[in-house]
Amino acid sequence: MSVMDSIDQKILRELTRNGRISNLALAEAAGLSPSACLRRVTALDREGVITGYRAVLSPEKTGVGFVAYVTVGLGQHTKAAQEAFERAIARSPEVRECHNITGAVEYLLRIEAADLAAYKHFHTEVLGTLPQVNAITSYVVMGSPKDERA
Repeated sequence: MSVMDSIDQKILRELTRNGRISNLALAEAAGLSPSACLRRVTALDREGVITGYRAVLSPEKTGVGFVAYVTVGLGQHTKAAQEAFERAIARSPEVRECHNITGAVEYLLRIEAADLAAYKHFHTEVLGTLPQVNAITSYVVMGSPKDERA
């Protein structure tokens, strides 16, 4: 895609805030005609700038009462160990995000569970049983004053 201009950036900001915004409302927010706006959104989709749309769910209404960020250190720093860990994590519905990071540990996970007991089960029976895992540190979320995923 050619370089994005300020209008493309405005379109992306609006879509990030509200992926269900009508083309008419989006065009108005971007200062474009509806047909010009649709052409730009189509181009952003086609070029892979926009990779998808999703629903943002209510944690309370979906049974999520506990969120933690967890750092995971591996015992071996090999490609095979990383791939095995990533395969195991991909099968764990509690893991909502998994990031391979730099620093003292290899991974940062965002975990969602019903409550502390459900998280303890995941921590002990899933994460704690993976042979690649050498260190686990949990950071319990007490509140999220800014969360742009929602």
